[in-house]
Amino acid sequence: MNRREILHLVAAAGSLLAVPALRAQPAWPTRPVRVIVPFPPGGTMESVVRLIGQEIAKTLGQPLIVENKPGAGTVIGVEATARSTDGHTFGSVANSFTVNQTLVKKLPYDTLRDLQSVGLMAKTANVLAGHPSVPATTLKELVAYAKNNPGKLAYASFGNGTTAHFAGEMLKMMAGIDLVHVPYKGQAPALTDLIGGQVNLMFGNLPEFLPQIRAAKLKAYGTTYLERAALAPDIPTIAEQGYPGFYTDSWYGIVAPAGMPKEAIVRMNAEMNRALALAEVRDTIVKRGLDPIPSTPERFGEFIRSEITKYAKIVKEAGIKID
Repeated sequence: MNRREILHLVAAAGSLLAVPALRAQPAWPTRPVRVIVPFPPGGTMESVVRLIGQEIAKTLGQPLIVENKPGAGTVIGVEATARSTDGHTFGSVANSFTVNQTLVKKLPYDTLRDLQSVGLMAKTANVLAGHPSVPATTLKELVAYAKNNPGKLAYASFGNGTTAHFAGEMLKMMAGIDLVHVPYKGQAPALTDLIGGQVNLMFGNLPEFLPQIRAAKLKAYGTTYLERAALAPDIPTIAEQGYPGFYTDSWYGIVAPAGMPKEAIVRMNAEMNRALALAEVRDTIVKRGLDPIPSTPERFGEFIRSEITKYAKIVKEAGIKID
């Protein structure tokens, strides 16, 4: 074997040895994972993300950081998620994520192209509550008062395009009443003003509103599932009080930038579902008045598209606009 042949063999051996090194990539995640919450601190979404995130961090091998980016009906936080390129940033979303596709005329991102679904986490019923000063005890009395005093009552929401906004507009349309919409940057500040009497009414997430209702700081006029909520079976549904088909909920899921690697999506979804399967996590979620809803990225994607279609129809029929 001459010198040239020996050199070729050495080079070939070196190439073969280099292949595993080239193929070996560090397993995801390689840095802390961030989840953007598009609401202020203290809301239902954040509590769900933190609960599940604590469990995810135990097996993920990296810390999970929750970052609040509220504003513009969740658009600011969702845009930050869509624009992230670090491969470790996710965003938590709710109903408004699908509403804004129709409601906001110039979204700074494309809901379906710039983001991809990871999985659902949980959902909860809403409740229509009022300040004690409102001169109505039942929904029937409330509607009668609103009809006799058009534009006098104001209802708060978590922001334009949120469930609370849509529920208020649906009630206006179905009951034939005139209410003034006052959007906030999240449920927590809106609830504070409702308790303080700065606004009269609000549709909110049942788990956070129920303690205030039980303490007589708020009145309850009805919940928004078609059947009475297990957390508050004594509160009638709006549907059973003369508005059949009236239904809203607040659901919470996780999305990621479109460019995030598939490996990260699959791992994050698996960790979410593992956490939701733990008895202590499920029990905590249920005790808080929510329903755990594990899913796959594909099922969540289908759900998002169906929600976009549903809300687009409601926006058009009710003539809902940004206030």
